[in-house]
Amino acid sequence: MVASRRLPAGVQLPALALRGREVLALGGLDAADASVAGVVRVAPGSARSLATLPQAVHDAGAAALGGRVYLFGGGTAAGPTGDIVELGHGAIGHLPEPSSDLEAVRVGSRILVIGGYTGVQPLASVLAFTPGRPLRRVATLPYGVRYAAAAAAGKAVLVAGGTDGAHARDEIVRVDPAAHRARRIGRLPAPLSHLTGAVLGGTLFLFGGRGDQGAQARRGIWAVDVRTGRVRPAGRLPVALSDASAIAAGGRIVLVGGRTASGRVSDRVWELAAR
Repeated sequence: MVASRRLPAGVQLPALALRGREVLALGGLDAADASVAGVVRVAPGSARSLATLPQAVHDAGAAALGGRVYLFGGGTAAGPTGDIVELGHGAIGHLPEPSSDLEAVRVGSRILVIGGYTGVQPLASVLAFTPGRPLRRVATLPYGVRYAAAAAAGKAVLVAGGTDGAHARDEIVRVDPAAHRARRIGRLPAPLSHLTGAVLGGTLFLFGGRGDQGAQARRGIWAVDVRTGRVRPAGRLPVALSDASAIAAGGRIVLVGGRTASGRVSDRVWELAAR
């Protein structure tokens, strides 16, 4: 661990986006399990509130393109939303169906929206978003998944763990949007959902997570070779965490919020360096 600091309030399941050098945390759930609408700059420097979303939302996906930040779907008090929101401009489009528990990852000049949950079933879709153009399905995962970790690795995306709605998964899947293909390249040492990850230096680092319903949060950090899918232990978190969010920024990984094994919602931001 390189550095640690506090958030304005505890949060789990925020969506993270990297805008220039800034890491922004959008929405999430607070200590009372209520959705929040805040946008917080969590790095660099001390965390501070920047803006408010059009509605409180959690389990959304977020990414930045051309200095603009986009938020996809998420859960609300009324159920999943299908809105695509541009920060500062409101809703600019819609997903094919309302969904939460998804991931959004920038790959080149577009954002991939991966998996999710409609409130009835998990999704296997991988959708490509380019501002001003219709969403396009570019790949299909081997199974529907929610609460997975996803991060860009060059022109591909790695998707690890998650749940199919009944059981946690242990697969590591490489999504190649140019070839319209998604295939398994490895397996985690154990099934994990509600985990998060980020790619740094050719390695996908995975943090925490938990097993099936009722399982406690984990402290493990796993390193996945993005080419081979080989997995090795890479240390332990300061505390056990599930439902945190991670993103690579400035040669480090920024890990935000989450829920501890005791059920406390974390108000910490950790910066970690590869070793």
